[in-house]
Amino acid sequence: MVSHKEFVGAGKTPGLQVWRIENLDLKPVPKALHGSFYTGDAYLLLFTTSAPSYNIHMWLGDECSQDESGAVAIFATQLDDFLGGGPVQYREVQNFESNTLVGYFRSGIKYQKGGVASGFQHVVTNDMNVKRLLHIKGRRAIRATEVDMSWSNFNKGDCFIIDLGKDVYQWCGSQCNRFERLKASQVAIDIRDNERNGRAKLHMVEEGEEPAAVIEALGPKSTIAPGTDDEKVDTSNRKKGALYMISDASGAMKVSAVAPSSPFKQAMLSAEECYILDNGVDRNIFVWKGPKANMSERKAAMSAGQQFIKDKGYSNKTQIQVLPAGAETTLFKQFFIDWKDKDETTGPSKAYTIGRIAKVEQVPFDVGLFENGAMAPVDPSAYGHFYGGDCYLILYSYRLGGREQHIIYTWQGLRCSQDELAASAFLTVKLDDSMGGSPVQVRVTQGQEPPHLMSLFAGKPMIIHSGGTSSKGGQSQTSSTRLFHIRQSSSRATRAVEVEASASSLNTNDVFVLKSPKAVFVWRGMGASDEEMAAAKHVVGFLGGSAAQVSERKEPGGYDFWSALGGKKDYQTSKSLQNVVRLPRLFGCSNKTGRLAVEEVPGDFNQSDLATDDVMILDTWDQIFLWVGNDANAVERNGAPKIAKDYVDSDPSGRRGLPITTIKQGAEPPTFAGWFQAWDPKMWETDPLARVFGRV
Repeated sequence: MVSHKEFVGAGKTPGLQVWRIENLDLKPVPKALHGSFYTGDAYLLLFTTSAPSYNIHMWLGDECSQDESGAVAIFATQLDDFLGGGPVQYREVQNFESNTLVGYFRSGIKYQKGGVASGFQHVVTNDMNVKRLLHIKGRRAIRATEVDMSWSNFNKGDCFIIDLGKDVYQWCGSQCNRFERLKASQVAIDIRDNERNGRAKLHMVEEGEEPAAVIEALGPKSTIAPGTDDEKVDTSNRKKGALYMISDASGAMKVSAVAPSSPFKQAMLSAEECYILDNGVDRNIFVWKGPKANMSERKAAMSAGQQFIKDKGYSNKTQIQVLPAGAETTLFKQFFIDWKDKDETTGPSKAYTIGRIAKVEQVPFDVGLFENGAMAPVDPSAYGHFYGGDCYLILYSYRLGGREQHIIYTWQGLRCSQDELAASAFLTVKLDDSMGGSPVQVRVTQGQEPPHLMSLFAGKPMIIHSGGTSSKGGQSQTSSTRLFHIRQSSSRATRAVEVEASASSLNTNDVFVLKSPKAVFVWRGMGASDEEMAAAKHVVGFLGGSAAQVSERKEPGGYDFWSALGGKKDYQTSKSLQNVVRLPRLFGCSNKTGRLAVEEVPGDFNQSDLATDDVMILDTWDQIFLWVGNDANAVERNGAPKIAKDYVDSDPSGRRGLPITTIKQGAEPPTFAGWFQAWDPKMWETDPLARVFGRV
C-alpha cells in the first residue's frame, strides 16, 4: 500500500484536515484558512468524526490543471486505502459543492483568485496590507468570491466585503434583506478572527453611506446595478434516479442496468458487486461499494463514476459520492423505499457511519475564565463546564509533523456582558501575540460548538449551563429545579445543555437529567442511545445525589418526575425517532431572487438557521413541517404549501400522503421544536442581526 508522509497524522483527531496540491504533492493548509480556496488549485480534505468515521473530498477549482486534478484523485484513493477503505469519498467542483462539504464551514466558503502557479500561498500572517473585494452569495450555502476592486461588480441585491486589512467593511445593497446581511456578517467575522487573528475592525456600511476609506479604495462611486436573479440548482434532489451495476468480469469495466427508475428496494444491492445510482439530472452520481466486491472494482469506484458522467454527457460540475456499505448518506438512502440500516435503534438525529476504530490521543490543554477584564485559570476538575454568563479561553496544543501546534478557542456565553465580550477578544489577541502569532483562533458562540471542541473533554460530555458564572465569589443562585438535555451529534460528540425545566422540553429521542429539591432523575426517551445514558452519569455526578432512572411512559407516581416539572405537557414524541435511522432535513423557501426556490440547509442545522424572512420546510421522514417566518412575504407564504406538496409527491423513495403541518414563528409546538437541540423560545425576542453585531 502506497502511503504519503502527510497521512501519518490523518484521521487521528476529530475535525477537518485540508491539503493543497502543490507541484503534484500534498501541502497542508493552516487551520485558520480552512474554507478558503484558490480557484486555480485542487485540494484534498478529510473530515473525521469522533466514532471515528471519515469523509474524503477532492475539490477542483475552475482553473485547476489536468495534472492537479489527476494528482488529487490519486491521493484521495491512497488516503482511502490508508484508512481501510471505509471513508465516503466526494468529488467537489467549485460553486457546486455538496452540502456535506459546505456544512463544515458555517461562516461560508471563500474563493480567491490565482493559485500555486501564480505564486499564491496559504500563509497566516498579521500582514494588514490587504486590498480585495469579496462578493457574498447564498442564504444557506454561503460563498464569498473574490472579484476585481471596482464599483462595476456591485449590485443592489447582494452584500460585499471590502477588505482593507486592518478595516473590514461589510457593504449591504439597498435590496439586500436581513438574513443575507446576517450570513455575510459571518464571513466578515471569520476574516477578522481567523485571517487577521482578531486584529481587524469590522464596519457595517449601507449603500449610499460609504465612508471616505471605501471611496478611496474603490475610486469615485458609479451607478450600482440592480439585484440579479441567481441561477439556482434545486438541491432537494427530487427527481428520479436509475440504478446500474458495475462489473469487470470481462476484463474491462462494464455498466449494466438494474432498475430504470426509483424507488428502489435495498435487496437490489448485492454485497458482491458495486453499483452506480444515477441522479445526474440533479448533478449527483453515487457509487456504492459492496463489502465483498473484488478489490479492483472497489478501487476503481471513483474513476468509474467519472467515466459514467462522460458517457452520459452530464455536466462536468456533477458531484460524485463513493459510498462503502454501512456508510450510506441520507441523499443516497432517500431513493430506496425500504432502506434499513444495520443497527436501527435510534432516530434521525443520529448519523450512523461505520469506520474502523482508531485511538484518538487526548492532549492536555488549558482553560481560562474572564473575570473583571482579566483571565483566571479554571480548575481542571471543572473542564467541560461552560456557564452562559461567562466567556472562556481554551488553549489546545497538539503535535503535527514533529512540531507543536496550537488552537485558541474563545467561547462566549449568550448571557455574558459586553465588557466580557470585549475583554475576551482583547485577551485572545494578547495570548496569540505571546505565542508568536502562530495559534489558530476559533471564536465560538454558545450553542454553536464545533465537533472538535466538544470532543476535548476525555470522554465526558460538554456541559453548558444556561446562565450564571463559575468565577469565585460571583456565582448566582441556581434554580432549585434544573433540567439538562443530552444529545449526541452527527459527529458522535455529546453535549448536555441546560433547558427550561418543563415537560415540554423533553424529547423521545434523547436523555434528560432532572434535579429537583427532593430528587434527581435520569429520564431515557424511547429513542435515546447508550452513549447519551453514559453522558448522563457525568451530569448526575456534577449535580450530586443518587439518581433514579426513569424510562419514557414508565414514570413513577407520588411526588414524581412530572410534579418536579410542573405537570405533564406535550413534548416531542414522534415514533419515527424510535425505529428508523433517517436524518431530518431543513430547506428554505425563498423568492428573494425573483422566483420561488428551495435550498437545503447544509450540515447539522440549528434554530438560528430558521430565516425569519422565509418559509422553511422541515422533513422528519414521517411528517413535513412548514415553518412561516414573521417577515416572509405573501409570495412565499402562499407558494410554500404547494412546494411542500410537490416535495412529497416527487419523493424518490415513493413516500406519499404525508401530513403537512404549518407552524408560525413564535408558536412552535414540541413536535417541531424537539428536532432542534436546546430550543430557545425567547430567541425571537431579539433581532438576530443585532445579536451578531452586539458581539462584534
